[in-house]
Amino acid sequence: MPATIRRVLIALALALSLSGCATTTLPPEQPPMHTVDEIKDERVNIYEDPWEGFNHNLYNFNYYFDKYFFLPVVSGYEFVTPNIVQTGVSNFFANIVELRNFTNSVFQLNGTKSATTLGRFLTNSTIGIGGLFDVATPMGLTPYKEDFGQTLGYWGSGAGPYLVLPILGPSNVRDTTGFLVDAGIRYGVSLAIDLPHHMDKDTANAIEIGLQTLEAIDKRHNEKFRYFGSQYPFEYDMIRFFYNKKRDFEIMN
Repeated sequence: MPATIRRVLIALALALSLSGCATTTLPPEQPPMHTVDEIKDERVNIYEDPWEGFNHNLYNFNYYFDKYFFLPVVSGYEFVTPNIVQTGVSNFFANIVELRNFTNSVFQLNGTKSATTLGRFLTNSTIGIGGLFDVATPMGLTPYKEDFGQTLGYWGSGAGPYLVLPILGPSNVRDTTGFLVDAGIRYGVSLAIDLPHHMDKDTANAIEIGLQTLEAIDKRHNEKFRYFGSQYPFEYDMIRFFYNKKRDFEIMN
């Protein structure tokens, strides 16, 4: 047999042998062992979320509102406003929030927090020129963040189902109730100041709307979170878990 033909036959035999081995060693195709839901870490699904479909829709709405409206407005504010002014605006609204911190510290019967928070408000409102400068913190007056949701939790109220609020974002039934109570108290304080008594009603309303708009912009300016910025495939579940854990921690402290 010519050497060339012999080499071709040997090569064919080796090819058939290898293909047979490959056929016998490859396992048959198997169905998926786990579904996507099973891959999710069970630890992030420990909080009640009976309205998940509704919450998902609102989460997506917040993403589009944030991306195409809110963040561009914030970017414009940051572009035209000097950093020192931004800091002053943030300090001003943080000082107003001290009233909420104070009332809820009182509701929780926490004398230390109540006294410290009241001291911060009085110090920053006077020496800090209406709260534009935070002089209380360097003086050793520790800032505390308290709201009525925490107060309800302090007195034993459960969180209730998870809830995503339009624009405001993650919450739950307890914290949403607390938010409404805090807003009512703040509205009562603004009525007590009685701006319409010192100026015409239209001017007072315009000032109030302007302050509320600026406060919302400032709050988003200071919030670094960006929807779907984590690149995590189950971001919704992760945010639900971390929000509730954060609130649990805040209530315990």
